[in-house]
Amino acid sequence: MIQKDFLPNQYTDLPEEGKVTWKAPSNIALVKYWGKRKNQIPANPSISFTLDACATTTKVIYSKKKDVSQFSFDLLLDGKPKEDFKPKIEVFFERILDYLPFLKSYHFKIETSNSFPHSSGIASSASGMAALSLCLMDIERQLDAGMDQDLFNRKASFLARLGSGSACRSIEGGIIQWGGHSGVSGSSDLFGIQYPYEVNAVFKNFHDTILLVHKGEKQVSSTVGHDLMHNHPYAENRFKQAYANLDKLKTVFSEGNLEGFIEIVESEALTLHAMMMTSMPYFILMKPETLEIINKIWSFRKETKVPICFTLDAGANVHVLYPESVKEKAIQFIQNELVAHCENGHYICDRIGSGAKKL
Repeated sequence: MIQKDFLPNQYTDLPEEGKVTWKAPSNIALVKYWGKRKNQIPANPSISFTLDACATTTKVIYSKKKDVSQFSFDLLLDGKPKEDFKPKIEVFFERILDYLPFLKSYHFKIETSNSFPHSSGIASSASGMAALSLCLMDIERQLDAGMDQDLFNRKASFLARLGSGSACRSIEGGIIQWGGHSGVSGSSDLFGIQYPYEVNAVFKNFHDTILLVHKGEKQVSSTVGHDLMHNHPYAENRFKQAYANLDKLKTVFSEGNLEGFIEIVESEALTLHAMMMTSMPYFILMKPETLEIINKIWSFRKETKVPICFTLDAGANVHVLYPESVKEKAIQFIQNELVAHCENGHYICDRIGSGAKKL
């Protein structure tokens, strides 16, 4: 599908008012997207696990208005007005107006809440923009009764990407790829797709325990971080590495190769942070506790042969990944050795989920 495929049919009668609620999960990238081109196009493809417990719930209440010259909306986070979020929503609406031309016909009341701390290295923008996009798509589906589920999901992913790149990976469940790659059938820079190749059962019940090392605002936003890839001295080799790792994962997933999976996922996490440390300006997003956790995971894995590993987003928190078969051993290790490094001992037990849901 190309961009013009997401332009809508002619609308007939717009409803006077209504409300819709969606819950969209976060996701954790295994092969990282870092760096983007114009119009939210990724500089390299990425692949992720869709999560379950870490999610955003968004309700959109809409009512027709007379002045259709500009956007009109109120935004509440956890029941309180969030004025500093509004410019991002305004930009998002501008980007998607051609694809949802009813946006200026309504006043929207957007009520949103997260099941996890905002701006702490868990992808709240991903789940948030996914949930909002699904609400808006639900309104459009009322205006276009002929829309099938595949188009609904693709367009929701396409729109979510224009709000936050990784949000396009938070529509459907399981393993999601975003970014065109000749080695992956149906892949696109415009939207995420469910991974189309064989995946061994061991990867279908993976767990992700998120260790909240630091729950405050990140030192640098993801938007700024992506921009630092322009003219980065190591950018081109990094992009090539991502393509190569996606090629390797095809065999890893089909064979259930946990050792190969761990090698790729941990390398990707450290590469992401290496790119930030070698940019200009440069940033260290890990905390001392992050490194303590990583070293303890390495030691535990070496001593016990338990296939537990880590990945990181652009922050200090650690995502501890492990298959269902070692859940009890992994949780015991996390509670005994790793939770002490979390802020106030806080962590979140999550796992691969089934994607967004209408409430």
